[in-house]
Order: sequence, then C-alpha cells, then structure tokens
Amino acid sequence: MPEKKSDMNLSAREKAIIVASWLADKKAKEIVALDVAPFSPICETMVVASAANVRQAKALADHVLACSGEEGFSYLGMEGYSNGQWVLLDLNDVLVHIFQEDLRSFYNIEGLWSEGKVIPLPAPQAVKSDA
Repeated sequence: MPEKKSDMNLSAREKAIIVASWLADKKAKEIVALDVAPFSPICETMVVASAANVRQAKALADHVLACSGEEGFSYLGMEGYSNGQWVLLDLNDVLVHIFQEDLRSFYNIEGLWSEGKVIPLPAPQAVKSDA
C-alpha cells in the first residue's frame, strides 16, 4: 500500500514556498510569503497574492486546495470564496490570502504584518517558445 502523503515533514516556510509556486502556476500576481511565527498565534507563515478578477481568485483557491489534497497538506477551512473578493485558505501553519487587486491595497495585509520577514521565493520559470 502506498504511503499517504503529508505535510508533517515540511517546515511552514517550505510549505509556503510550495503554495506560492502553485499560485504562480495559475498566474497569480504579486505573490509574497511572510514568516509571521513570532507574532501570530494562529499560523507561522502567510502567502498573499492578487487575482485579476473573481473567476481567477476562485480558480487560484481551487488549485491550491486540489494541490493541497494531492500533497496531503492540512486544510482547516476557507472564507470568502462565494464572493471572491478576498479568499482566505487556512492550511494550518500557512494562511493563504487571495485578493482582488484593488482590495489588497485597501486591507494592506503586508503592512499589518510588516514585522514579519519576507520569505524569498524562486523566480517564476520563463516560458520557452518554439520560435
């Protein structure tokens, strides 16, 4: 019987980097990962991303949930999916915020958690063309 996948062997930092890559796969904009462990009693890291519209916000949330299931990541809940303006995914030690572009600056999550350290994310892979 194959071993069940789990996120238990990953640090919250590693998990946040993986989640950020899933968001990048679906063309999320302005992806930022923050280490907030010293300041937050509810999570260790946050990933914040922008979506161009409601449809993309929902698609990003769906993609993160699907990938989380495939990888055995913990999932505790989701808020805001029905209106798609600000979707919050609780992956236990990682909170994922998906904002519409105009609401992201209004709520300023990065400013609220400015004491958190930015987690460096790998640069998105360039798309190769056959030309």
